[in-house]
Amino acid sequence: MKVEDIETQIMKLDLKDRSILAKWIVESLDDLSEAEIEALWAEEAERRLDELEQGKVTEIPAEDTLRRARANVS
Repeated sequence: MKVEDIETQIMKLDLKDRSILAKWIVESLDDLSEAEIEALWAEEAERRLDELEQGKVTEIPAEDTLRRARANVS
């Protein structure tokens, strides 16, 4: 299964379930060293940049993202 497929499924979850999943994922990273975490974030940044450059995804303005997040919390 690709990360993109997992992301699609995660976004179908309600906010509470996504937050539980996020907490679990973050806790699972406790076993990694700081260098490993930095390397993973660098890989993720490269993957996202590649997707933008290839036109697979579009940017979402921060204001829109924050507005949606606030609406989900309310």
